[in-house]
Amino acid sequence: MLQASPFFQAGRMGAYPLGQGRYRFSVWAPLLERVELKLLTPVEGCLPLARDDQGYWQAEVDGIPPGPVDYLYRLHTQAGVVERPDPASRCQPHGVHGPSRVVDPHFDWQDQGWKGIPLSQWILYELHVGTFTLEGTFAALIPRLPELVELGVNVLELMPVAQFPGERNWGYDGVYPYAVQTSYGGAAGFKALVNACHQLGLAVILDVVYNHLGPEGNYLRDFGPYFTTKYHTPWGDALNFDDRYSDGVREFFLQNAEYWLEEFHLDGLRLDAVHAIYDFSAYPFLQELAEQVDALEARTGRPRVLIAESDLNDVRLITPREQGGYGLDAQWCDDFHHSLHTLLTGEKTGYYQDFGELEHLAKAYRESYVYSGQYSCYRARRHGNSAVGRPGSQFVVCIQNHDQVGNRRLGERLSQLTSFEGLKLAAAALLLAPMLPLLFMGEEYGEVAPFLYFVSHGDPDLVEAVRQGRRREFSA
Repeated sequence: MLQASPFFQAGRMGAYPLGQGRYRFSVWAPLLERVELKLLTPVEGCLPLARDDQGYWQAEVDGIPPGPVDYLYRLHTQAGVVERPDPASRCQPHGVHGPSRVVDPHFDWQDQGWKGIPLSQWILYELHVGTFTLEGTFAALIPRLPELVELGVNVLELMPVAQFPGERNWGYDGVYPYAVQTSYGGAAGFKALVNACHQLGLAVILDVVYNHLGPEGNYLRDFGPYFTTKYHTPWGDALNFDDRYSDGVREFFLQNAEYWLEEFHLDGLRLDAVHAIYDFSAYPFLQELAEQVDALEARTGRPRVLIAESDLNDVRLITPREQGGYGLDAQWCDDFHHSLHTLLTGEKTGYYQDFGELEHLAKAYRESYVYSGQYSCYRARRHGNSAVGRPGSQFVVCIQNHDQVGNRRLGERLSQLTSFEGLKLAAAALLLAPMLPLLFMGEEYGEVAPFLYFVSHGDPDLVEAVRQGRRREFSA
């Protein structure tokens, strides 16, 4: 017989097993008057959840028989009762609209001797799990790892793997930040990949998206004020990092970062487009995240790295906290790419209009930021501040990446835009730079296949809206 008992303590969001048929469920919904747990398998039942003073609805449920535990939350809203998957779901076996499934976090790890790689020695290789192999899975990647080791890279950077609609997606339309995409192999497949990487001497970092969620299957608004109308992003209302009730939203993403780093043994996270994380609080989310990861390092004795993607050219992101910065470890540096790309291709449209002189590349080598406070024609204002004094090991540079290829209308790689001699020159410029080099999948052998933005949303109207939005955003 099912029995639900309330518990009121800080803990992981989501659902997880406690052993012997006992499970814990916790969801944040601060504005709702009633939330229930609806169990679907292996036994059906509807159980009440108890609310604490922070808006977390929680229960420990005993008596669940063996088998996959699928569930939904019944939300009693002013408009009526709706049933929704768990925002912190660890698994969505039936897609983004279906029920959530509890995942046992246990895995037979064999990387106990892994100590990590010093950041200053990183050579990164960015890849998309769904397109790197014909099968498009974590398991299919494992036999290819020795090739990457032989190539000389030592860090695998994976584009986002959070659950998205359909079977195919670029990765930036995820709507369940804790759930590993089922078509890739789910949580167990991801852990097996990390385990294999560590045994071969490869570190693994994951691209995570804390600035927006995708449009299809995004039910966060039904649970609470996850979004705010104070700020607008290219994807709509901004995630709520500094408005009313923002503590719960911040905790959702803080726990998410720790979940990836601790449960999946990841060596770091690449934080997508942090310039779209709007937070003007006295204690910025990015600083809080960096402090939390530092605490995790101290607790586990293994380094974890946070790398920001930002187009602000703001050195405060990677300046130590004791010097007034946020204390992130490194950031992507697009100025290097733009400087080299324009010299090789002659392109001058869009943001490339700010580059094209040899001195731009020379300054990127010297100072990382090319725009460090001077006027930008593309932005029609002054841009950036100075990164002088920050070591090259805090900047990841590339001659290609998913953005610079996938955000082109035809998805052309550099191999289609310059000569073979130009490619060799670009490779030398990258590998001899005093920063951390990143290769994009296939770059090492001059891949010519385009890498376009792609989705498999279920709603034809949404697909058309995305198509038109991309045309407008990247018209240049």
